Amino acid sequence: MYYKSTRNSGVNVTSAQAIAQGISKDGGLFVPSELPKITMEDITALGEKSYAERALFVFSKYLTDFTEAEIRYCVENAYNGKNFDTENIAELAHLFDGTYMLELWHGPTCAFKDMALQILPFLLTTSAKKQNLGKKIVILVATSGDTGKAALEGFKDVEDTQILVFYPRDGVSAMQKKQMTTQEGSNVGVCAIEGNFDDAQNGVKAIFTNEEIADRLDKAGMMFSSANSINWGRLAPQIVYYISTYAQLVKDGEIKAGEKINIVVPTGNFGNILAGYYAKKMGIPVNKLICASNANNVLTDFISTGIYDRNRPFHTTISPSMDILISSNLERLLYHLCGEDDAQIREWFGKLAETGRYEVTDEVKKLLSEEFYAGCCDDAETKKCIGEIFDKYSYTCDTHTAVAVKVYEDYRKATGDTTRTVIASTASPFKFSGSVLSALGEEVTGDEFDLVGKLSDKSGMTIPASLAGLKDKEIRFTQTVDKQNMKDYVFKALGI
Repeated sequence: MYYKSTRNSGVNVTSAQAIAQGISKDGGLFVPSELPKITMEDITALGEKSYAERALFVFSKYLTDFTEAEIRYCVENAYNGKNFDTENIAELAHLFDGTYMLELWHGPTCAFKDMALQILPFLLTTSAKKQNLGKKIVILVATSGDTGKAALEGFKDVEDTQILVFYPRDGVSAMQKKQMTTQEGSNVGVCAIEGNFDDAQNGVKAIFTNEEIADRLDKAGMMFSSANSINWGRLAPQIVYYISTYAQLVKDGEIKAGEKINIVVPTGNFGNILAGYYAKKMGIPVNKLICASNANNVLTDFISTGIYDRNRPFHTTISPSMDILISSNLERLLYHLCGEDDAQIREWFGKLAETGRYEVTDEVKKLLSEEFYAGCCDDAETKKCIGEIFDKYSYTCDTHTAVAVKVYEDYRKATGDTTRTVIASTASPFKFSGSVLSALGEEVTGDEFDLVGKLSDKSGMTIPASLAGLKDKEIRFTQTVDKQNMKDYVFKALGI
């Protein structure tokens, strides 16, 4: 299995090269040269295996330059009883008849990013050793809230790595900020920027693709890589939980092998739902991929019209991890849908960089509508949905998952489709306690940690240990920079 660049189909690298490098030198994203297939016999067999064994099976299809021992080392260190508060790793909760919550937030930072970022450090360091790079790997991360903490937690004190995280100063929740700014580890750095997530993401991409900066790092014995979902090592682990979930539903007798399901994902950067698309193309029977957005509904408009236009107001919402107007992983999907035409991708994303807008072809619009449905809701609708779910089902969900539930309800009303449906639940409600409590009709007073206790009392849920211990942790990182000065922060942090 080799990997191509979305902006140069002539690129041909191994999975170890793709993971270590993070992004192609031409600015494109790495995609597999082919999508491996799985059968219903495979699914039935996977149903009898642990999550780690399911991951081993999927990775063996994509990381063909890794030995089985190398893959086993990665999955067994990531998906064990130490890192997650449940043996199942990904839990399935029945919301109502034929609808399931895929709880992806039982890891150390209480967000779905843990599913990939607990294994990425092992994939990355193994990749570097396989290539005898002999360099310190510098991980640059732009975060809208959850990726930053999950990456920091995954890479803290990992030998021969250093991780630097940028977040929008006013674009994350108080809990997310406290998680990042109190991060332990001798190889970590956290910096706020004046701007939004797109500014942080664009800044990181610009640093990645600057040859002068790369040369400076090389002379210092360092190289860049990424923990954002632009890195294939972040995206591949997300494919695992969709395949695992389907296998579990078959094992539990909820569906028959070969029966179709819908997948609903609250998404901003498009990586999580793209993983569902890859799972479908591998052989998981998926009827519809339902893309749920908040008030920053650029993806809703794009899937509906084929026109991507980021020239619109940016909204700071109660679901901040989705406050994104430039969805990086969409580039991978469009590369596949346009027949791997790298010239077309360069044209579209050149227009996006220059004008903030592009329009895909009629053929791509048709393919989009066949695979995806898109919807959105604002903060008021999100809060209303949280309250209704709690009242009807005694189930407490966070502000991102509620967006997915609301969009799914709209889809079901619009289409009458009663296909069994998996909703990706992407964060613990305790990460957004104030907004959730308000949605449940409770008075929101006190600091973030008072609110966590109140939500525990209201919901009957136990506060995750990692959040309960935050209150008294010392804040280590307080710096804020303008988006134009991100490069200078990187050089200073690295001492070069």
